[in-house]
Amino acid sequence: MGNNIIRHEYTVTRQDREQAHNHTAFVLWFTGLSGSGKSTIANAVEQELFKRGLKTYTLDGDNIRSGINKDLGFTPEDRQENLRRIAEVAKLFVDAGTITLAAFIAPMRNDRAMVKKIMGEENFYEIFIDTPLEICEQRDPKGLYKKARAGEIKDFTGIDAPYEPPQNPDLYLKTAENTLESCVKKVITFVEQKSAR
Repeated sequence: MGNNIIRHEYTVTRQDREQAHNHTAFVLWFTGLSGSGKSTIANAVEQELFKRGLKTYTLDGDNIRSGINKDLGFTPEDRQENLRRIAEVAKLFVDAGTITLAAFIAPMRNDRAMVKKIMGEENFYEIFIDTPLEICEQRDPKGLYKKARAGEIKDFTGIDAPYEPPQNPDLYLKTAENTLESCVKKVITFVEQKSAR
């Protein structure tokens, strides 16, 4: 089947879309433990960018798993496939000239490296939401840590499955020491530097 697939090149290009939107497109990849603040920060950042007239879209773990990836579980293989599909979707959004915010635990460095390779290094910015496990457990917005501690959820990241922190993130945020507003401001400043045409 693969030999019969021929990519069609369309006339309107990514560069055309970026010019129309008056900003470059890329992915802001928020990684960190469950409860670290990834989705909260991504949502607040998108609100601010949207107010400024930038073209944006947010991809979020639970939202993706309730649709395009609802056939996947949480084995290492399924987690990797989950991220591979997300990377391909994010790549399409970037081609559409959209600043894409992706909020995913993505616990393993090699999986995040795979995403970066699919996206292209120049399109991918890793933002590490560094929040201590004990703070994430205190927040526990979805009650998942409680279930994991009770043995109701197996292979839960941070409890009985590992999280490998980024070694050289493009942006480093500590939500235990900084307010949401402060974190958002740092991301917005970063975006302003990267999105200017």
